[in-house]
Amino acid sequence: MIALIDYGAGNLTSVRKGFAATGVELTIPRDPSALAKAAAIVVPGVGHFAATAPLDGEWRAAIREAVDRGTPLLGICLGLQWLFEGSDEAPEIEGLGVLAGRCCRLPNDLKVPHVGWNSLCFTRPSHLLDGVADGTQVYFTHSYAAPVTAACLATTTHGATFAAIVERQRVFGVQFHPEKSGSAGIRILKNFVSIVAESTK
Repeated sequence: MIALIDYGAGNLTSVRKGFAATGVELTIPRDPSALAKAAAIVVPGVGHFAATAPLDGEWRAAIREAVDRGTPLLGICLGLQWLFEGSDEAPEIEGLGVLAGRCCRLPNDLKVPHVGWNSLCFTRPSHLLDGVADGTQVYFTHSYAAPVTAACLATTTHGATFAAIVERQRVFGVQFHPEKSGSAGIRILKNFVSIVAESTK
């Protein structure tokens, strides 16, 4: 079971369709205790960082326990930002904190929010990137972004350079929407599914 976390922050339908294209059906758990049996976890999301507030308490604890057990986790868009310690968009809300750093607003040198297709610049190899070419364009929509740290697999530049893909052990995050990024996005989801399969052997 790959668990899709529903905390009211949208894009569940499109994420489910994206994974369906890989042959995988996601399950939406209604209770945090269900994550104990999950083969992997997907945290989606769009919009304001404050929307992650419902992930506090029992959900945060269950997700953190799963990560500590080695359960693969994929954060998408706002879900990637939540992997960090927090965001200047809602300073009072804590992120999961499995990645160091805080998310900041993109500079106003170019149009914000950043909506549209931009190129990925790979920083190191990863199974998550198998079959995806450096320079591939993917679809973004966001106003805040994560810092470039040792966890970064790929960057994108829009007014500033920021983390587009991150990986730390079995925790992954993509700032863009793979489910809206054509064949390259679906390939990244397939690669995540492959990582999940390997982790359960």
